[in-house]
Amino acid sequence: MSHTLHDDHEDHDDDRNNDSLSEERVSAAAQLIAEADSLIIAAGAGMGVDSGLPDFRGTEGFWQAYPALAQARLRFEEIASPHAFARDPQLAWGFYGHRLALYRRTVPHAGFRILQRWATRMPRGAFVFTSNVDGQFQRAGFQGARVLECHGSIHHLQCSAPCSDALWPADDVLPEVEVDEATCRLLSPLPRCPHCGALARPNVLMFGDAEWVETRSAEQHRRYRAWRATANAPVVIELGAGTHIATVRYFSESQDAPLLRINPTEARVGRGRGLAFGTGALAALSAIDQALAAF
Repeated sequence: MSHTLHDDHEDHDDDRNNDSLSEERVSAAAQLIAEADSLIIAAGAGMGVDSGLPDFRGTEGFWQAYPALAQARLRFEEIASPHAFARDPQLAWGFYGHRLALYRRTVPHAGFRILQRWATRMPRGAFVFTSNVDGQFQRAGFQGARVLECHGSIHHLQCSAPCSDALWPADDVLPEVEVDEATCRLLSPLPRCPHCGALARPNVLMFGDAEWVETRSAEQHRRYRAWRATANAPVVIELGAGTHIATVRYFSESQDAPLLRINPTEARVGRGRGLAFGTGALAALSAIDQALAAF
């Protein structure tokens, strides 16, 4: 059955209009999912908000999460940089070490399980494309071979030089992370490259980053292309991906497939290209999941 996708948000200045979870729109989304043979999950930072993770929206939001960096007047782009590791490794690792510890103890919200359940009903299953480095999809039970982390993973380390393309799990070096939250400085020993002894850093694509080792991400891209060639009728569900760094949104719109865009503040899609839900990930997924019972 063919569908004409209509986005009411195209006619409004405010993406958070009251009918974003209207019965008609939710039912249309449920029908698209019911008829799909595969699920492409495209996730940005907003996907983790319902799990209690910060999304660093704007400088003020970032500084609220990291008051020590606010006091130092350091923006996200300045601390999330290889230059920060060269200039002040204890501070840079304090920031990333705090995030690593946070991600390790965070329990993924119920929306992850909803997506998994939908995927198991589809002949070609699901593949995840995410700009998040937190590993929450794997933690929620998604197969690592079906996750593409386009900006890398905080759970893997590399040499800061780098002396080679070698990567290794962060658990091997930082089984426990101790950070002074008042100063955002790492109290644990700085992790070192096991090959040359230089400072190790997360295998994360940072701002102004010419040293990122992209071999792991490149292999994930290869696996995605192979899987995508087998998916004949996918539906794309984009969750919490903003326009400031629009990698995920560009990916979603390039898939030549129906798009369900879920974002509480930036849900707009072009007319006829998809359905917009101006709400959080868990609320929209739960509503669509209930509607799927009718199919």
